[in-house]
Amino acid sequence: MKKKVLCLFLCLMAVISLAGFAQNPETKLPTENDYYKMITLPIPEGIVLEGGGVEALPNGKLAVSTRRGEVWMIENPYMKDGKNPYFKLFAQGLHEILGLAYRDNAFYVAQRGELTKLVDKNGDDIADTYETVTAWDLTGNYHEYSFGPKIMPNGDMVVTFNVGFFNPEWWIGRSKAKWRGWMVKISPDGKLTPYAAGVRSPAGLGFNAEGDIFYADNQGDWIGSGFITHVEQGDFVGGNPASLDWAGEPNSPVALRRSDITDTGKPLFEVSEMLKDKGKIKTPSVWLPHGILGVSTSDIVTDKTNGKFGIFENQVFVGDQGQSKIMRVFLEKVKGKYQGAVFPFREGFASGVLRMSWGTDGSMFVGQTNRGWGSTGKAPYALQRLAWNGKMPFEIKTMSAKPDGFELEFTKPVDKASSEFIDSYIIKSFTYKHHAAYGSPMINEQECKIKGIVVSEDGMKARLVVEGLRQNYVHEIKASGILSKDEKLPLLHNFGYYTLNEIPDGEKLTNVVAKYSPKSKVQNKVATVKTAVIDKPQTTAKTGKKGEKLTPEQLAAEVSLGKQVFQESCSTCHAVDQKLIGPTIKEMAEIYKGNPNAMIQWIKAPGKKRTGEAMPAQSHLSERQLKLVAQYILNVK
Repeated sequence: MKKKVLCLFLCLMAVISLAGFAQNPETKLPTENDYYKMITLPIPEGIVLEGGGVEALPNGKLAVSTRRGEVWMIENPYMKDGKNPYFKLFAQGLHEILGLAYRDNAFYVAQRGELTKLVDKNGDDIADTYETVTAWDLTGNYHEYSFGPKIMPNGDMVVTFNVGFFNPEWWIGRSKAKWRGWMVKISPDGKLTPYAAGVRSPAGLGFNAEGDIFYADNQGDWIGSGFITHVEQGDFVGGNPASLDWAGEPNSPVALRRSDITDTGKPLFEVSEMLKDKGKIKTPSVWLPHGILGVSTSDIVTDKTNGKFGIFENQVFVGDQGQSKIMRVFLEKVKGKYQGAVFPFREGFASGVLRMSWGTDGSMFVGQTNRGWGSTGKAPYALQRLAWNGKMPFEIKTMSAKPDGFELEFTKPVDKASSEFIDSYIIKSFTYKHHAAYGSPMINEQECKIKGIVVSEDGMKARLVVEGLRQNYVHEIKASGILSKDEKLPLLHNFGYYTLNEIPDGEKLTNVVAKYSPKSKVQNKVATVKTAVIDKPQTTAKTGKKGEKLTPEQLAAEVSLGKQVFQESCSTCHAVDQKLIGPTIKEMAEIYKGNPNAMIQWIKAPGKKRTGEAMPAQSHLSERQLKLVAQYILNVK
């Protein structure tokens, strides 16, 4: 009895302690910009810097290649002493450069039809020699992009080839030129070796902390959603079979044949199991849910800055061209397979994020373009630098698989009471179809029951015991009820997606007690897939009615949930302080200050106040979700 009274007392104290966060109406939630600042480099008039490649150099200069076939050398890209950077044309006359690498005083670029070596022999920052390392076939199709190179430790270079897009639909991939849809390796002396097949639109290449090669692909035919995956020689990755037209070539390492891949509509992991005797199919290491965490996956870089970029050392950052943002990926290897979790990181770039490179100071240069592709960032091109200001965001740092669930590690200690409540979290799992159609909806969605949570003594970790884990499925976690120990703030990003390719062996937790917050009415039922917390209003307060206020605990939870709805439904067109398609959150907060109902009515039946496309009615949002979005917008700093 004493234990029950003590537990209730601690729960009530946790609720009361939130008052410091929510009682003051001027208190605002922190944003990404409070931790990672974007610095825009001014581009001289007349230079069209559509960044197809970015390479920060040891001497402090920055090289940027463009889709228009130029390479620019930039002095003072860090804008020290308040001075603008200086641009000098290093090379020109090349064909749509979509990658740039530097090694041994030479630059290497992938043009449409060749890998080219550029050398400045006299140190005047102008290329003196343009040398063809190797060349490959083209048909002239507009979508036969070539990406790379990335240089391996032994000097070999990795390049990927986009499939061509042909009728009857613009997006149907075909490999009509040799090795289109492949990753290839190229030796310094120019020998081209096919390495892996199955890619569709492989704009991203990069190495993880262990030096293994990963590539990124986009949603399309045979590919349900964007992803990144580890690539080994002989793999069939991604799932697009167009490349297998060349699998019968004498130097092909891939055993599968085009006729092996049929349109079953089954998930790729099931296809892999069905065809395991015919060849090796590599499923994604980490899926990036389409529309939520990107629509056009681009570059891959790993944080090796020794803490200069924050607390995410050795984690992977993945760009997205279409949504003008960057995601963060935690990777781990379980039973020999890479898997892990992806989280939001930074949105609101000026144009489409295509290339990223680490500066000498640990900041990240971001090359951007949107010509012909479109992006939420409306500038046709941009070059920005992303720098950490030393402040620590409250985030889920890592998400690791356990035999009976997941373990979350945080960047700051959590409020123990709120983080031990089962209703502070929601988990569901899903996967995608592997079929010839363009993309896939989430399929086979299933809720996962959380049986109990164990928080570490220091508050830095939470072990979630979960019933219903499914191998090979993506597991979405939403942790909207968690608060930080000291500031009593919600997570900066309260959701992520873990791709569970393998369930690890090991000891399972026993005798875990399920705890629910005092506000929870349902203690023995799992939340619905669409989350009962979002779909149903707080039962102890009536939101939206004049004169009635939320309790401090409810306000913190409502704002956090509203952020989640906003990210899923509104972030393509609106950002905090960056103009995308529609007005910024700050503009909307000022227009509707103190009047959430007016904002809700506008979202339901928008008119036209600005030039450009009118906002469509958001009829898919429930009344509850509309109130949450309004609550979030009106409380963002």
